[in-house]
Parts: sequence; C-alpha cells; structure tokens
Amino acid sequence: MPKKPEILKATTLAQTRLFHIEALDLEFSNGVRTQYERLKGRSEGGAVLVVPMLDEDTFFLIREYSAGVHRYELTLPKGRVEAGEDLLEAANRELMEEIGYGARQLEHMTAFTLAPGYLGHTTQVVLAQELYEQKLEGDEPEELEVVPWRLSELHKLVACEDCTEARSIAALFMARERIMHGL
Repeated sequence: MPKKPEILKATTLAQTRLFHIEALDLEFSNGVRTQYERLKGRSEGGAVLVVPMLDEDTFFLIREYSAGVHRYELTLPKGRVEAGEDLLEAANRELMEEIGYGARQLEHMTAFTLAPGYLGHTTQVVLAQELYEQKLEGDEPEELEVVPWRLSELHKLVACEDCTEARSIAALFMARERIMHGL
C-alpha cells in the first residue's frame, strides 16, 4: 500500500450548519506538492442508512424531497448518528421516525463512502429485520411517504427515474444477497 501524503496545512474555506470545506496542502512521498479541496460533514457521529425488511421479500422505502437534485426520490431511511449515540440505536431511531417501525434485529452490513476523492463522509449500512410498529416524531418538514417494495422486483426499482441514490441501490443489492444466499 502506498504511503499517504503528508498534510502540510489545512485551511478552512467555508463552514455552514452542515458542511466544512477545507483546502489541504499536501506533499506526496515522491516530493510532489499540491493542493486538494475536500468537503467534510459536520456530523461527529456520521450517518446511517437502513434496509428495513418487513419479511424475506418486502422492504420499505421512503419518498422524500432531495434538495440536491430538486425532486422527490425513493430512498431508504437514513439519518445522522448523534454524538455519543450507538450506531444500531441510531438506525432504529431513524426507522421509527421515518417509517413508523422499529426492529428487533439490527445488523451492521458495511460502510459506504461517496466520492471519496473530495467528500469526507461515511455512511454505515444496517439491515433491520423483525419489524414492529413504533412511531417517533422526526425532524422532517413534511410527512414521508412509505413505499413497500419486493426484493424479487429490485430490477424494476432501479429502472425507476425517481430511484437514483446509489447508496440505497447498493445497500438493497447487498441485503438481497445476504438474505437469499447468506452472504
């Protein structure tokens, strides 16, 4: 594995409620110096994305407004892991807030990054099974539409123009493999 470049200097370019933009002055092991910019999330605990399985074939999606693309998207429940909050507790809380179910069985499957060349954000992916009805008040500006879908029809979901979030798509394929083949 190559040696990581040395960070000579990190300069904050901008900060908002959600983001921290930095310029990094770097020196690579071959002596080349350059500057990279990166976007860091402001959440200390990171984020969680949950695949909520009602049964072996049925999962729940939510339809919510996505400001980045200015449209409603079908996606999996997700949210911030609060500082000091356990990952699985955060996953269960997000389920209760977004789809009105909790889970008796929660399993961490993997972690995803998005555009790791410039975005310092990791999302933990959790499989939730043995669901039970339980609603918590969330922080969404409007009621989320809960949409049941079948793993056996995953190919139809990825063909939908309002299901484009790569983390959700990848997590669903992983969940399908885990459930169908124990992988």
